[in-house]
Amino acid sequence: MAQCGMLRDYRFTDAAEDIRGSKLYGLNDEKLGKIDDVIFDHSSGTIRYVVVDTGGWLSTKKFIVPAERLRASAEHKDDFAADLSKQQIESFPPYDEKNLESDEQWADYEGRYRSKWKADPVMHRAETDRNITPTTQQMRGSSPSERAAADAAAETSDTDALTSGVYAASTDTVEISQSAVGIGSRWDTFQDRLRERRKEVIATGSSDVYRKAS
Repeated sequence: MAQCGMLRDYRFTDAAEDIRGSKLYGLNDEKLGKIDDVIFDHSSGTIRYVVVDTGGWLSTKKFIVPAERLRASAEHKDDFAADLSKQQIESFPPYDEKNLESDEQWADYEGRYRSKWKADPVMHRAETDRNITPTTQQMRGSSPSERAAADAAAETSDTDALTSGVYAASTDTVEISQSAVGIGSRWDTFQDRLRERRKEVIATGSSDVYRKAS
């Protein structure tokens, strides 16, 4: 079986927990499309990418965005945003879900796709030369699981420091950084449900991709 797959026709019991159908906005609050599906790791249920349906402005109709590049939209409730322009998206290698049918095909596509992000890591807002400061969730080690592990390690370190007397006696509280802001509660709930039902999703074989890959 392929290592990654899509939800396709699978539906969760509570439709309100499903992010599919949410809009994705890019630079300058430009609407890029709607989240049509997600690509997730079969072994862990972790979402790797969202698949965005452009509604027709892109010749290949759909494109993908790494989960770590997403954030909750500040302007649109229950929607998402990414620091992307249509011009940048058009430079991505064309997305074809058939690449998920084999690990070799997907690894090849993913490598070509990721190289586009690395080729121009500092993005600029349209029509300006002002750099965009990477958001916390865009940095390495900022996935929900990695953030949770980092927070736990930080808390343990702070506790150890307190008990060992590293902190001055006058220190009343220990502040743990809350700067690692996640993609949002709606995303986290959706990710949790996918992990809980991972085996069920794969077992349903609801898409041709699953049947061909199994």
